[in-house]
Amino acid sequence: MSGDLLSALPPVRGRLRGQVPMAPRTWLRVGGPAEVVFQPADAADLRAFLKEKPAEVPVTPVGVASNILVRDGGIEGVVLRFAGPLAEVDIDDEQLWVGAGATDRMIAIQAAKAGLAGLEFLIGIPGTLGGAVRMNAGAFGGEIAGVIEQVVALDPEGRRHVLGPAELGFAYRHSELPAGWIVVGAVLRAVPGEPRAIEARMRAIKAEREANQPLHVATGGSTFKNPGGKDPAGPKAWQLIDAAGCRGLRHGRAMVSDKHCNFLINTGAARAAELEELGEQVRARVEEQSGIGLEWEIHRIGRPAADASSDDWEAAA
Repeated sequence: MSGDLLSALPPVRGRLRGQVPMAPRTWLRVGGPAEVVFQPADAADLRAFLKEKPAEVPVTPVGVASNILVRDGGIEGVVLRFAGPLAEVDIDDEQLWVGAGATDRMIAIQAAKAGLAGLEFLIGIPGTLGGAVRMNAGAFGGEIAGVIEQVVALDPEGRRHVLGPAELGFAYRHSELPAGWIVVGAVLRAVPGEPRAIEARMRAIKAEREANQPLHVATGGSTFKNPGGKDPAGPKAWQLIDAAGCRGLRHGRAMVSDKHCNFLINTGAARAAELEELGEQVRARVEEQSGIGLEWEIHRIGRPAADASSDDWEAAA
């Protein structure tokens, strides 16, 4: 299949590869291969590719794959990976031009080095700018919606669009960026700050993550959205999961973290189906116990494998 697809794709200046294993490239360490992976040389290379590729070929942008679950059957079509000019951070006064592939961590570090405040929260978000815009990523009192000035995106035909915050329709873990549009970069705003205070805030965020999240195992970001959104008095996903008795629940080699129960863990050689089925079981137990339906925050992409399900369940301790 990948050979047929590769031959149908237009020539590029970047890199095209077929049948690329995705499990080693995702934080959850699961999933089948990508049919084709394309790493554009720059934005112009990507625009030309989108204009010329067959219209029926799907394109899926993937950053560092910290909050995606690739299903066991792999990903059809083309997976985009951003590097080079599409992952750079350039600073001009109090504005940052950031490529879609730049990690949130790197954005925070570069801003701190320039003595710019307001982006410290990004040190605690394990992803890239493109995904952060798509889902209005946030943590530790900040979110992308609060620092965006404009976003540059390409539609499925490669046309370039410049969007402001109002057009993006940001809400809790949500944007109105049209399906199929690909973020290539954004302008972020910051404010001058005292370097020692900026660094102290970033150290505090990293310490809080270390103390409360399972960072040294195969896991993703938060699995489910908080039903109360940004309301500090609203219900938190982890509290509902805990109250439903799911802390430590296992399914095959997938497990609900006993350190932070809104994280799923691959304890070793888990299949994507085990993690997804475990997540659905958590949702079912929470709804039965509280009447609240949790929404997935991790994005599940790709095709399931025909034999991927498992009946191996183990109750929480």
